[in-house]
Amino acid sequence: MNGKIFLIPVTLGSDQFSQVIPDSVLDITRSLRCFVVEEIRTARRFLRMIDKNFPVDDTAFYILNEHTRESEISGFLQPLKEGNDIGLMSEAGLPGIADPGAKLVRIAHEMNIRVVPLSGPSSILLGLISSGLSGQNFRFLGYIPVKPAERGIILKDMEKRAGDGETQIFMETPYRAQKVFETMISVLHPDTKICVAADITLPTEEIRTMRVSEWKKRIPDLSHRLVVFLLGK
Repeated sequence: MNGKIFLIPVTLGSDQFSQVIPDSVLDITRSLRCFVVEEIRTARRFLRMIDKNFPVDDTAFYILNEHTRESEISGFLQPLKEGNDIGLMSEAGLPGIADPGAKLVRIAHEMNIRVVPLSGPSSILLGLISSGLSGQNFRFLGYIPVKPAERGIILKDMEKRAGDGETQIFMETPYRAQKVFETMISVLHPDTKICVAADITLPTEEIRTMRVSEWKKRIPDLSHRLVVFLLGK
């Protein structure tokens, strides 16, 4: 196969794409006519945002989400056999992290297809480097359990690891972020440090690291915000 898979970065919610995505990456994205995406509507919107004349109607889109069967994914690589490149796009940030696109990348490596990562915003790494917590030893857990009892158990395990010097990082959906934060300050030790990194790269960006005891005096409003949480010591 002569085609390549480009890992396309997407903004984290802002329409100021030129501030977070390099021009060279935007040029590559604009040149592609085949994409594997989580949701066609948001992918088309992003492409039209970076180029108002982007020919979305003449572009092929393959949907790769939690409902996509494993047997379908290899078929998405058909354009590569014809010498065409493919762009893999997440809903936000970099593809392949807490994202079903990782399945496509795995199959690409198995088939000896070249995978090309492109530079762009990652809420996980941006949150980590701005938290003041250890960037030498850290663990990313994706999304933690929804059920309160299971959530409390994993938070306590994360706290223990954080106490051993391993920064714990996880994400949460905008409609659960507030409830998760409230659980954190109710079950974690007063001296445990929590970094709340909300709306990274957006005009409403807010990143703050404090101990649980301090957060209890200053509860933020995280409703409908994109949040990355970090635990450390």
